[in-house]
Amino acid sequence: MNNWKIKTSLFLNYFVFAILLNSVGTVILQVQSNYGVTESSASILEAFKDLSIAIVSFFIASYVNRIGYKKAMLFALGFIGLVCLIMPSFPGFMMTKLLFAAIGASFAMIKVSVFATIGIITNDKKEHASFMNFIESFFMVGILTGYFIFSAFVDDKNPQSTDWLKVYYLLAGIVGIAFLLLLSSPLDESSVKNTSHQPLTNDFAEMFKLIALPIVIVFVASAFIYVLIEQSIMSWLPTYNSKVLHLPQTLSIQMASILAASTAIGRFLAGILLRKINWLLVLVTCLIIAGLLVITTIPLADKAGHEVITGWSTAPLATFVFPMIGFLLAPIYPAINSVILSSLPPKKHGYMAGLIVIFSALGGTTGSIITGNIFQAYGGKTAFYFSLVPMSLLILLLVIFYRVQKKANEPVVDTLLT
Repeated sequence: MNNWKIKTSLFLNYFVFAILLNSVGTVILQVQSNYGVTESSASILEAFKDLSIAIVSFFIASYVNRIGYKKAMLFALGFIGLVCLIMPSFPGFMMTKLLFAAIGASFAMIKVSVFATIGIITNDKKEHASFMNFIESFFMVGILTGYFIFSAFVDDKNPQSTDWLKVYYLLAGIVGIAFLLLLSSPLDESSVKNTSHQPLTNDFAEMFKLIALPIVIVFVASAFIYVLIEQSIMSWLPTYNSKVLHLPQTLSIQMASILAASTAIGRFLAGILLRKINWLLVLVTCLIIAGLLVITTIPLADKAGHEVITGWSTAPLATFVFPMIGFLLAPIYPAINSVILSSLPPKKHGYMAGLIVIFSALGGTTGSIITGNIFQAYGGKTAFYFSLVPMSLLILLLVIFYRVQKKANEPVVDTLLT
């Protein structure tokens, strides 16, 4: 099997869905201008995206071993490519909701399949952890690219224009390339494919058996809280830049890319660092520094808005400093995902990937809706200060996760699952 080709395909799949998924922050800003919706109403887009991820993941995680990882990914790419082609013809808030529901459903199939495929194409725990960090860092490169792609189609002189929807034609083209690359990439799934004729309820039972494990219970709580933090910041940063720091809309979108860039760099370096240093020490240190960054940088917003901002060179300091939180939060998600997947036998990775996607999606929805409502009621600065609460809780969960993980060794876990 030519692993380099399937690995390249996984990178590209993640890249294109990074653009689509995390365009929600940009689109939240745009629908407020185009369709006159409020912050709390716009926050529902995150729910359409994440709840569809959770629902589809619940079913696909139990069934993906039967249909195959590659077929699931091909179907997801074909479906979302078609939706992207349709999107510009039906401008409106309802169509935007349906778009994100389609993106979420497709990504559920992609992410479950990608996470499970990593277990096939890597040889040991260290390679698994390294590849997980690299693919997650490439996900952030996709987010970074997406900010510039979308901002290129936004017209600051005519905020009500819906011409920015034409960006979806370009995205449909990228999806098409990803589809063709995956179609031509060989993947041997014989070691994990479920060829039994047992009822599908048996597959659901296998997934639910995972939730009975203490290590999985603590993990899903950690993943939920992490994504709550990440999405509450990422989805609302363009709006924060526009309404709190008073940047033009195009610049607000572009400068949100700093968060994606810092996260990508952080995950790339974590792929190297976590080979040598205990993961708990790295993650707790990052969270403590991230909390300090929130406390020290949000007050800088008080100095913004006194001068006309025309570009990157005239943007306030707060616009550059706060997004560096992405560098500190970056290692957490791929590290804990790798720990839990490496603790389970490869045949269980599909089920576990489903649980990862489900609870990550629920965390993302919760974080965005809470932030949107706080943003509307109390302002953007208070909304971002809120992130200190889940950060503190996550430190506690990671310590518990580490202790439980040390007690759970592979033979014990494997015995419980068979």
